[in-house]
Amino acid sequence: MSERTRGYAHRIDVVADSARVWNALTSSVALGIWCSPGAEISPRPGGSFRASVDRITELEAHIDIFEPQRRMRLIHLPAARAPAAETAIVDDFMLDPSSEGTIIRLLGSGFPIAPEWDPLYLRLRIGWEKAIGRLKTLLETPSA
Repeated sequence: MSERTRGYAHRIDVVADSARVWNALTSSVALGIWCSPGAEISPRPGGSFRASVDRITELEAHIDIFEPQRRMRLIHLPAARAPAAETAIVDDFMLDPSSEGTIIRLLGSGFPIAPEWDPLYLRLRIGWEKAIGRLKTLLETPSA
């Protein structure tokens, strides 16, 4: 019997071209600013991603889809503090050009619908929402 799962969807419009957005998503230096201090990424197919989107919960993931300036999918690796699950937990970043800049979509999926998963699910859902808000601010703030 398979577990029922839930996810989240975030969308944010950024006044920046997709090259700048992509660089902010795939640079460890930029991730350290908008996502979390000490964030690391090996930006390539088969690469890795490590960060704390809510500055508390450590997230380690494998990059299984990497299409520059278009899409990056993260498959979460099992975390020591997370409850056991029979599902793959995924965060999928998709970029689309718009007349004003770039639309960033983040789809999270695979979180079991179970009380023991509620805290982690909520921390990641809310943490990513705040993090991509900081990303927007970083990209839209004129450099000093």
